[in-house]
Amino acid sequence: MINMYNMGTFDFDIPKIAHIKEKYYDPEKYLVNDAIVSAVKAAMSLGQPLFITGEPGTGKTQLAYKIAHHFQLQDESGVYRPLVFNTKTTSTARDLFYIYDAVRHFRDANMKKEQASNLMEYIELQALGKAIVLTNPEAAKSMGIELKAPRHSVVLIDEIDKAPTDFPNDILFELEQMAFEIKETGKMVRAGKNHRPIVIMTSNSEKNLPDAFLRRCVFLHIEFPAPELLLEIVRSKLGENSAYADEVFIAHFMDIRAAVKKKMPATAELIAWLRMLEMDNFIGEEVDFYKLSDRQKKLLRFSYGILAKNKDDLALVEKEFL
Repeated sequence: MINMYNMGTFDFDIPKIAHIKEKYYDPEKYLVNDAIVSAVKAAMSLGQPLFITGEPGTGKTQLAYKIAHHFQLQDESGVYRPLVFNTKTTSTARDLFYIYDAVRHFRDANMKKEQASNLMEYIELQALGKAIVLTNPEAAKSMGIELKAPRHSVVLIDEIDKAPTDFPNDILFELEQMAFEIKETGKMVRAGKNHRPIVIMTSNSEKNLPDAFLRRCVFLHIEFPAPELLLEIVRSKLGENSAYADEVFIAHFMDIRAAVKKKMPATAELIAWLRMLEMDNFIGEEVDFYKLSDRQKKLLRFSYGILAKNKDDLALVEKEFL
């Protein structure tokens, strides 16, 4: 019987590993092109949601962080980042605005032997609900939130195509009016006139969304970057002087994208792959993907698990490039 605990040692440093992700999510290093700038400007000018599609890993989600950071728009904790709603297959329209803890309310009412209590204590605002309240000091006060001045914020509704079919249509009124009803109290909460939230929605195009919903959005599709732009993105992430921000790595990555059959790696995987190679000192003196040393082949074999996402693609990549 194999003792799995004696198969090897973890000879790497945890803080060094954690630093990879920390560097990757720097919004200042997110590059935008004219199409992205125009779409963001149109959405903000018209007060409409920005609906973004594109391959997973092409930067749809990170664009919301870029906007919040660029315009210095805070979340409820005062950090320049969006208020995030991670869509699930069970999400309902109400979940986007608030959650009512009926179980705790019922339990507390029984313990106190009271028929009624402060219902707002059991209401927890969610991403778009928070954003609306942050625009309206009067609404904030009624919900027990201290707000010195109204403010804009960015709301990210991530992967909206995961939601049930009715979800997009169920939020049409709320998106247009920037208002929602707390059904348990009958109270309507409305955004202030001059601080409408900036709403960003992403989709991986797993299913079609209703026309009535799409008519109310500004649409942006983020194309997979050309090699020249990929190199620019890599340099912005790794640094201009990084030996791994080089055309030879971009070319090899594009060859892998062309070779795999099921799930092509995207920009996020490219950055992660290069960071791992950099951390493992893959280059040494030089790099030539047609004349690899045994050490480089070993490192590449392990690193390909970042780019290939299933057994068949991984076997294909190893067979073709090692």
